[in-house]
Amino acid sequence: MESSANRDPAHPLECDPAAAAALVQAGARLIDVRAEHEFEAGRLPGAERIGLEELSGRRDEIGRDRPVVFYCRVGNRSLMAAEAFGQAGLEAASLAGGIEAWLNDGRAVEPDDGYVAEPGRAAAILEARARAATG
Repeated sequence: MESSANRDPAHPLECDPAAAAALVQAGARLIDVRAEHEFEAGRLPGAERIGLEELSGRRDEIGRDRPVVFYCRVGNRSLMAAEAFGQAGLEAASLAGGIEAWLNDGRAVEPDDGYVAEPGRAAAILEARARAATG
């Protein structure tokens, strides 16, 4: 999938934002495993959403024809996905630090005014209301 230069030996399935971007550029599939409201608030360009709770039922749809990079907010959910898919024989990686690391690395998200939403639905609603009131 890629060299281990951008991988932590303690967590070989994780890759940093530069490595994730390179994998996607080379043709890897980019899958956001967060909830729908998180995805709508902000996502990596070109990502598709398959929630963590849906992944096992959609494994055949993901296929084995190309590598996959999973991501979430901070990397916990996506690492679980990468581990499960790696054990099933797929080339899988997790974006270490998730979308937060991506943004901290100065990379763009979609939409242009996208942001990292709270994972809990109630917190996300309150956050969206606060943003609308100040924006």
